[in-house]
Formats: sequence, C-alpha cells, structure tokens
Amino acid sequence: MTHEVAVVPGDGIGREVVPAAVDVLATVDAPIEFVHAEAGDETKAEQGVALPEETRETVADADATLFGAAGETAADVILPLRSVVGSYANVRPVCAYPGTDARAPETDLAFVRENTEGVYSGIESELTDGVRTLTRVVTAAASKAIADFGFEYADTNGYEQVTVAHKANVMRETDGLFLDIVEDVAEQRGAAYDTALMDALAMELVMQPEAYGVVICPNLAGDVLSDLAAGLVGGLGLLPSANIGDENALFEPVHGTAPTIAGDGVANPAATILSAALLLEHIGYESDAQRVREAVEGVLAEGPRTPDLGGTASTAMVRDAVVDRLS
Repeated sequence: MTHEVAVVPGDGIGREVVPAAVDVLATVDAPIEFVHAEAGDETKAEQGVALPEETRETVADADATLFGAAGETAADVILPLRSVVGSYANVRPVCAYPGTDARAPETDLAFVRENTEGVYSGIESELTDGVRTLTRVVTAAASKAIADFGFEYADTNGYEQVTVAHKANVMRETDGLFLDIVEDVAEQRGAAYDTALMDALAMELVMQPEAYGVVICPNLAGDVLSDLAAGLVGGLGLLPSANIGDENALFEPVHGTAPTIAGDGVANPAATILSAALLLEHIGYESDAQRVREAVEGVLAEGPRTPDLGGTASTAMVRDAVVDRLS
C-alpha cells in the first residue's frame, strides 16, 4: 500500500529543511508518494491567501503531512492545517543527543499538548477603544481526549512518570475543569501521575529535567514549556513534533522560519528529519522510523554539524550524512 504524504515547506528555512527530510524519507523502504503544496507568506503575496483551498484539500486527502514553517501568516496557516487533519494532540519529544553539548544531557521527556482550544481558540474582540479581550475555551471532551492520549503515550513509550501541568489555582473554572477531567481519566485507568503548577514546573524542568517523563499540558502551557525545554538539549533545531488526529496527522519541526539564516543553506534539518521519523511511525513503519532516528543520532554525535551546534556544515551536508548512514 502506497501512502500519500503532503509536503508543505512554507517559508524561510522551511524551504530548506523540508526538502532535506523528503530526501531522507525517499531512502527508506516505506512506499510513499509525495504531493507538494504551498502555504505561508510567499503564497499570500502570490495568491492573496496564505492557505489556499487547494492546499487544504491536498492535506485533507493525504495520509499525513510534512510541514516546515510559516512567517507572519503562521496563525493563518498552521492552526487551520491542524484543524484540517483533525489534530487534538500535539506531541513534542525533548531528548538530549550525544555530541550536542546539551545543558542537561539527562533530559528525555515528552510534552503532550492539547491542540484545539485554550487561548488559541481565536476568540478575540475589541470592547472599546483601548480595551481588547481574549476568550479561553476549555471543554471536558477535549480535556478527556488529551488525557487519554497522554497516558496511552506514556505506556506505549515506556515513561513511568506522568505530570499534569495546570494553573487551576488562578484559572479555577478553565484549568480547574482540565485538571478534574485528567484526574478522572487517570483514576479510571489506574495510572500514576502527579500535578504541577505550570510556572513552578518551568523552574523544576530547568533544575531537574530527569525527574520528568510525559507532561500533559493545556495548549499555551505546552507551547511555552516545550520551548523552554528545548534550551536544555541544544535548541529548537532538535525538536520534532506531531499533530495527531483520529485519521490524519501533520508533522513539523518546532522551530520557526529563522529569517536571519533563511537562504544561507545552514539551517539544521535534524528537527524536520526527526519529525519525518514520527511520520513514518504514524503510518506504520516503526523500523524505518527507528533507522532514521539512529542515523540522525549518529550524525549529531560524530558530525557534520550545522552552526547552531558549533559546526560549519551546510543543511545539504547534514542531509547527505544522514542518507549515507541509511544507505
């Protein structure tokens, strides 16, 4: 069975790291047909919209999507794309790799982030001149879905520690509901867990990241905490992510467009290639996914490395090194 993968590079370094990841995917055994589509700032300049209907349809019809990054139009691109694939869970693994001079080499955790609501629901308004509001939406259904996913993810991936991040001491109704539902799911599953106020957790992650495994988070908290954790392992150039729905999924590096280096050919493709490994796992090719991860780990450990990791290699050189290891 051939799997159709939509490829949406987007803007900035997305146009460099996504093709590198596609080249890696082309070397493994998984039967993949690539379908290319466009979105982002350049697309809006050319077509008047950042996310054309044709791209929406391509992503909806594909088995999975590999996405790069979007610039000023990010909110008009990635949030709708996550909706197109029906994504309710955003998974961000954070792992320290040999050879990366990680600040906390013991780090091995994963953020499971609710992906549909919270302050990213897009409900903003202007009450009067100089007064604007943002509505935070939290539902029992979405909270249950992310809790079920998070505890299952911990079981499947061998994490013993599960932490529920929240701010229910202040946001009593919204995070109160989120916390209640996650605790109910844990009780029904007989799962062990602890809870942490998200601001205190930010400190604890820096001080003792080895104490954490899977962190189940509301939307904004997961976004912020995973970026913080990236600093423990060498930066955003090493963080992949998966946006998981019931029947479709989208995979993307956590980093953005990096406009200061876009076009220089030195962007680190590791996060995007690792996102491609998550994609392979999602479509059922676990052994190929593991081979890709091992190839990336080998290159990170022995080089070549891009400038963000203290090296001088180009994106193409790192891609070629990963492909050579797979070959």
